[in-house]
Amino acid sequence: MADARGFLKHGREGTHYRPIERRLQDWKCVQEDFPRERTAQQAARCMDCGIPFCNEGCPLGNIIPDFNDLVYRGKWEDALLRLHSTNNFPEFTGMVCPAPCEQACVLGINQDPVSIKQVEWEIVRRGFEEGWVKPVLPERRSGRSVAVVGSGPAGLAAAQQLGRAGHTVTLFEKNDRIGGLLRYGIPDFKMEKWVIDRRLEQLRGEGVILQPGVHVGVDYTVADLRKNFDAIVLALGAEHPRDLEVPGRALPGVHFAMDFLVQQNRRVAGDELPGEGILATGRHVVVLGGGDTGSDCIGTAHRQGAASVTSLELLPRPPEGRHESEPWPLPMKYHFHRSSSHAEGGERRYALATRELQGAQGRVAKLLGATVEFDRDRLQRPLPATLREKPGGAFELRADLVLLAMGFLGPVQEGPVRELGVALDARGNVRADTRSFASSEPGVFACGDCRRGQSLVVWAQWEGRECARAVDEYLMGASRLQSRNAFA
Repeated sequence: MADARGFLKHGREGTHYRPIERRLQDWKCVQEDFPRERTAQQAARCMDCGIPFCNEGCPLGNIIPDFNDLVYRGKWEDALLRLHSTNNFPEFTGMVCPAPCEQACVLGINQDPVSIKQVEWEIVRRGFEEGWVKPVLPERRSGRSVAVVGSGPAGLAAAQQLGRAGHTVTLFEKNDRIGGLLRYGIPDFKMEKWVIDRRLEQLRGEGVILQPGVHVGVDYTVADLRKNFDAIVLALGAEHPRDLEVPGRALPGVHFAMDFLVQQNRRVAGDELPGEGILATGRHVVVLGGGDTGSDCIGTAHRQGAASVTSLELLPRPPEGRHESEPWPLPMKYHFHRSSSHAEGGERRYALATRELQGAQGRVAKLLGATVEFDRDRLQRPLPATLREKPGGAFELRADLVLLAMGFLGPVQEGPVRELGVALDARGNVRADTRSFASSEPGVFACGDCRRGQSLVVWAQWEGRECARAVDEYLMGASRLQSRNAFA
């Protein structure tokens, strides 16, 4: 145990952010680092509970009490080894994960939970600074080859694990740079891309073959994929966005959120875009959807110099803190969340539905909507199927740019999904269980959002690791890769 009285001596110190007036002037990361002594102080708050619910709250099964204790004792390299034993890329989760581990922290029952996410980031940050993060080579090569299609967090985790198991791994990415959602979906102000690039150097050193700019099904046929590899892992993500079916949807100035975010990430990377592209500069921006993608649009619009930013959410405003439907130690999905982008300004409005978009001078100019209400279940959760407009609840909103951030419906089915002939589940995802991760086609596996649907980076990494273990077992008859299959 770190410090038996640490939680009594020290209060929680969460993530610090750069001042708003400064960070809105650039695209640098908003998150600030902790000094080592303050990190050790926060780690000392961990009580090393007899039953570490934080460990169960983390999809990856991070051994949180152990690395907290090691940080407190100054054994940072050992802490990094412990963290890497369950998490291939703790820098990703340390920056963008919503930290279900903290929501499960026992200390959180009657105090503020341990700052687990920040401690995790500080461990891996020091690991890179000290040169402790190095390629991990397998003891022997298996002579088997695996193609991983898609280079988001699931694909990266699967590729690294399979490479360490001794297989020859080729990672295909249709975009010009490796990283998938991490590269083009998450803005630089949440995670700068050098964070990805330095990890890619480790993968190259481990022998993983990276193939950006190769669109499987277009540049490289599925038939060749079948012929040249012993196993195929689909880690395609869930890129099919939910659309808005209202009059005026086709007006110029109405865009999917991901198109908006990808363009800005390319600008930050130094790419030249044809024409002006999608810009919020000087416009009254309306973001439809209140999740992480919507939050990213808000922060991006502010940095581009929007005249105003308004976020509309269909559901009522959720409560602050725990809702009775999600008692401790369950992760809080239905709760009010205020991101760093929300803190930068703009207006958030709830229980509103869009009914029509109207244009002027050849582009969208106005949003017409209505206030809605819902029946509630016995735990006071809104029932979406009971949505109805409130009498007298019509409203108008100026809207020069409308961004659709209403979630995703599953993987794009054109290309590898269709050509490989894999079966889909009722939601349109690739059908595979969480034991074998095997699709309906022999030798083809699926993991991440293309299998489970739109989800978190931490779940994608778990799926990639577990899928790699299943593929290794398929190829070799047994696997020595670590398993954390507590969620089957």
